[in-house]
Amino acid sequence: MEILFRSLSASIVIVQLITMTESKYVEGVLSTPERWSFLARFCFLSEQGKLHYVFTFSPDFQPQKLLLYYDGSDQWSAVYKKGLSCVEMTSPPHIVPENNQDIILDVTEIWSGCQKIRDNVTREEQVRCEATRTFRSSRERWWYLAVSRCQNSTISGLFAKYKIHMTNGADLFHKEFSADEFTILEVDIVFFLALLVILILAITSAYELKKKFLLHTTYKMYITSLSFETFYVLIMCITYGKYANSGLENHGLKTFGRVSNAVSFLIFILLLLLMGKGFTITRGHISTGGSVKIAIFMTLYTIIYIVLFIYETLFLDPGEVLYVYESPPGYGLLAMQFIAWIYFCYACFFTIKHHPEKSKFYTPFFFFYSTWFLIGPIFVLIAYFGFPKYQRARIVNGIDLGISFLAQTYLLFLTRPQNSNKNFPFHVRTSQIGVMKVDEKDNRLSTDPYFATTEFLSQGPDFTSLFTVTKAVYTSPPEHQDIASARRQGGGTSSRQSEQNDTVDKNPNASNSNPIMTLH
Repeated sequence: MEILFRSLSASIVIVQLITMTESKYVEGVLSTPERWSFLARFCFLSEQGKLHYVFTFSPDFQPQKLLLYYDGSDQWSAVYKKGLSCVEMTSPPHIVPENNQDIILDVTEIWSGCQKIRDNVTREEQVRCEATRTFRSSRERWWYLAVSRCQNSTISGLFAKYKIHMTNGADLFHKEFSADEFTILEVDIVFFLALLVILILAITSAYELKKKFLLHTTYKMYITSLSFETFYVLIMCITYGKYANSGLENHGLKTFGRVSNAVSFLIFILLLLLMGKGFTITRGHISTGGSVKIAIFMTLYTIIYIVLFIYETLFLDPGEVLYVYESPPGYGLLAMQFIAWIYFCYACFFTIKHHPEKSKFYTPFFFFYSTWFLIGPIFVLIAYFGFPKYQRARIVNGIDLGISFLAQTYLLFLTRPQNSNKNFPFHVRTSQIGVMKVDEKDNRLSTDPYFATTEFLSQGPDFTSLFTVTKAVYTSPPEHQDIASARRQGGGTSSRQSEQNDTVDKNPNASNSNPIMTLH
């Protein structure tokens, strides 16, 4: 457990140092020896999509062209990184002048909005081009902006200071958003409120479980994962809310929210694997071998997640990738989730085999969360092959939040501390967890498998301490103390009374008095 959280902490530090470069308000300096360069992309609505640009450069670099490609088969996908020359990339059928797909940035072009000005600081002559374009098409389309300067001259390459503002409509929920991002803010707000309700109910249940001495480590992990998920959705609501007002994206805040989502996901994966192994349900500790396997698996999972996150942030090309699941990091995340599902099936199978009395809990638990592991990748494939590009991002966002919400809600449903809950998994109280030795012959607990173990025959690091319920210190009721005293003085009690005292209460709503566990 400590290894996992150290890895998660490292991921937060690393990812916070990295920022995304995607924005709908683009401002910067283009300086490259190349004759053609990609600038930005945006999904415009027909009739309502507008592009406002400002370019400033030396007269020596005119004329430069602002090129507009759309998502047709003979347009952007046929040009970008295809090895074509500058002239080929700026000629029909890729760029059609009759469709106003090229804007010549030159003072001789009236429609380009270019004029000569004098720089206030250097007093040098500059060319400043400012204008607005409206997009008309049969549907929402992805448009890709590039700048070119193909003609030969004494000065090669491209240079310009630019400001580009791309908008859709005029209302708060659409103006600053690309068409593929429509409804994301509204959906995030709805799911935040829903997750907040679930978090309040989970904390209430945790309070009830604590009163009954049934608040185990796994439920605390569930509360932690749910808290991080709720915090993530809140951060995304704040990020998109600010973006809707200003058109400026807060990359650091958005990245921090995504890291919170990654932490929630990894904790939830670890929680499912531990519960699949029976931790705090059929046993109080995981065996040495099991602890090592889970520790290694989750450490590797976390490291790969960090690597994929960094790769996505540093190396994904917005000219090629529309969202993460269309990239190698996206494929890696889906593959990792499938491997985690295989491990989950393995853990649940042997737990049910050795503890069939817990099948009422594990049967719905296994089938629901097996579906949870698989439904995400399945829906991503459906979105990839079945939906247009300008709809995929918002569809996948809604699916991700919906699947996460259902996963968190169903676990709350399974663990609710009510008499009507026949699937309630926790029956041994935290105050009944003691310390026993391992049987030297078969390396198993000599009595109840729920009891934790601290002494092992093998030498080396104690990995079981990562997944062990610690012993609780409590004061027994007076009548139980009298019985224990009588045993020490009188040499024991009747076998019937001893059996009654050693019985574990399996009713989660029983009174708070705890039976004494007699250790021989």
